[in-house]
Amino acid sequence: MEIFYVIIICFLGALALFDLWVGVSNDAVNFLNSAIGSKVASFRVVLLIAALGVFFGAVTSNGMMDVARHGVMIPSQFTFEQAITVFMAVMVTDVIILDIFNNMGLPTSTTVSMVFELIGGTFALAWIKIAGDPELEFTQLLNTGSALKMIAAIFFSVLVAFLLGTIVQWLARLAFTFKYKEHMKWCIGIFGGLSITVMLFFIFYQGLKSASFVSAADRAWVDSHFTSLTAGVFIVSVLLSEVLYLLRVNVLKVVVLLGTFSLALAFAGNDLVNFIGVPLAGLSAWQDYAANGAGQASEYMMTSLESSASSPLAFLALAATIMVVAMTTSKKARNVIKTSVDLSAQDGGDELFGSSGAARGIVRMSQGVIDRTEHYIPRSLRNILARRFNTADISLPQGAAFDEVRAAVNLVISAILIILGTTQKLPLSTTYVTFMVAMGSSLADKAWGRENAVYRITGVLSVVGGWLLTAAIAFTVCAVVAACMYFGGFPAKGLFMVLVALILWRSNVAYKKKHRAKPEDETFQALVRTKSPELAWELLKQHVVSTQAEMIQFTMKMFANITAGFAGHSVSMLRGVRRSLDDQQRRLARLRRREIVGLRYISQDIALERNTWYHLSINSAEQYIYCMKRMLEPVKNHVDNNFNRLPREYLREFEPVIKKTNSLLDKTRNYFITGNYSGYRNIMAEADELKNDISRLRKRHIDRIQLAKNNRNYQVAIVYLNLIQESQMLLSIMRHQLRATKKFTDEVESVVPYNT
Repeated sequence: MEIFYVIIICFLGALALFDLWVGVSNDAVNFLNSAIGSKVASFRVVLLIAALGVFFGAVTSNGMMDVARHGVMIPSQFTFEQAITVFMAVMVTDVIILDIFNNMGLPTSTTVSMVFELIGGTFALAWIKIAGDPELEFTQLLNTGSALKMIAAIFFSVLVAFLLGTIVQWLARLAFTFKYKEHMKWCIGIFGGLSITVMLFFIFYQGLKSASFVSAADRAWVDSHFTSLTAGVFIVSVLLSEVLYLLRVNVLKVVVLLGTFSLALAFAGNDLVNFIGVPLAGLSAWQDYAANGAGQASEYMMTSLESSASSPLAFLALAATIMVVAMTTSKKARNVIKTSVDLSAQDGGDELFGSSGAARGIVRMSQGVIDRTEHYIPRSLRNILARRFNTADISLPQGAAFDEVRAAVNLVISAILIILGTTQKLPLSTTYVTFMVAMGSSLADKAWGRENAVYRITGVLSVVGGWLLTAAIAFTVCAVVAACMYFGGFPAKGLFMVLVALILWRSNVAYKKKHRAKPEDETFQALVRTKSPELAWELLKQHVVSTQAEMIQFTMKMFANITAGFAGHSVSMLRGVRRSLDDQQRRLARLRRREIVGLRYISQDIALERNTWYHLSINSAEQYIYCMKRMLEPVKNHVDNNFNRLPREYLREFEPVIKKTNSLLDKTRNYFITGNYSGYRNIMAEADELKNDISRLRKRHIDRIQLAKNNRNYQVAIVYLNLIQESQMLLSIMRHQLRATKKFTDEVESVVPYNT
């Protein structure tokens, strides 16, 4: 039995390493999005500064480890066996949940996961203990006061962060305007001084306060002189900001980079407990049990966990190293960062989330309130505000999603809120705070306009809904897992070890398949960041051509699967086609939104001239999906009901149509890829000829149906007739797509809309 507990401790250690990697992939957005989104420095420089902050924060982290030991559980009431069961259930649940959210590209909260998993696992074991001893109460087993305080702080921070981000950014923009470089002379001293004071306070006071190498006397001296030290630092910071400005140093860049360092430090110091707190608590429990338990795992109580943690510096340094490596190499981290930056981008951005009824309702209500409020604001004041918030004045660096003023506000407000949380020894969610501050500041900056507000709000609701879902799932799953492990004993724990390894392996494989680089993604990001209308036009053409080529390739695959599923009577293949068509329809809608945004960045003369051809082109892509659905549904219903199979005679006469159609589609796709449309009229003529062949085939098939007597194949003959007709429509769509895309990408030819 003892050896199995050693295996469990080693397994917890392995999950801690993986949790560090996955957690940083998820939470890197907390301290990287402002610097990356504002392009204050190269990606490598930002990563280097953040890496230093993460390492410094990790090696000075210690006090927050107590949350895993006795912040939720009252360990003196639990045996070693029960405590290890809770710890193992927490880690199993945590790794799986975080990996799922990372694969979806959504920023979730490691803090919420850990807290609610601890509550769920402890609740399950407490309920089991109470069932065996009715005299026990939950308050004797579960630290309900501390748990409720942590939960309230986590969710209250969402509202506070959003409101503060909105208010402070509005005031900052009122002072700086979007021409912030022209107003820095009068504002940068106070703004820079306040920002630097907050950052230095966080770095040196909060960071060093919990470090094991700082003596109690030094901490007491700092506490007793806190007010005078803060005032002195503020005065020096104001003067330093003015001096740096006079020396032509960009103070806002200094603030953003310093803020990136401090938030990275905060993340490591506050959130490290989420990754290794539980495994270290398990290790501490094992060491106590091995020394004093006398082999009585089901009787030895975990009173030792009531004391504060004293994590070895070597463990903290190892954790810091893993976090730094994960942050700098993980593709999942960049995927989550992209979600947050896109939702707060000043420009149109890549609207990932589409529209929702709730978002549309919020937009209508908010617009109504704004319209009614404007009547009570004097016209002169409205004119002043309009000049101060004129987004046409904005000048972003190449590739930036927002400017340095907003990046600085995001970091300063986030740091202040996290300081307040950590001083109260609360595992405040850095994800919640930084994300909601960024959303509030983007709202104040008019990044949420009439044309994209519904998408941004849908995105925020999706992310916040994901957080709430995380809490519910973490609590429920961990409670179930803990109960299964307790009643199932060592065999159940062993099965969960195998299950976790299998799930993580499959998740990694699925993620690599899903997130293979797509050229149109990179093209669009370059398009919305460029300042050159000529380059934007070239990039937009690339994106449109990529979309059209992809649709042809997709259509060829679906056409082949429908006919193969019909011929082979494979209902599973046909169901797969339906799922693929639905997914592609959603993807095409997203690509269309992108390209409509892209039209804003090109010369308006070109946009007006080519607008019709663009819409004809994208409509053709949509018609492919509708055609495939019309082709699929009768076939699927026929096969699903297990009606008569497709006669071989029908299949033999239709095979030439399949081959010729695929050949024409492939040639059209090659025109799009190469950009060489010479001879495209020959393709148009071949398509017309094939349509005539299909018409003759359709006529022959109709005659066959009419002449047949006692036709037992009547049902399949009608489905086959639909297949023939839709194949003919498919060629018409291809002709319209080819002509429209060619005209859209033509450089010189004066174009006249084609009547489809």
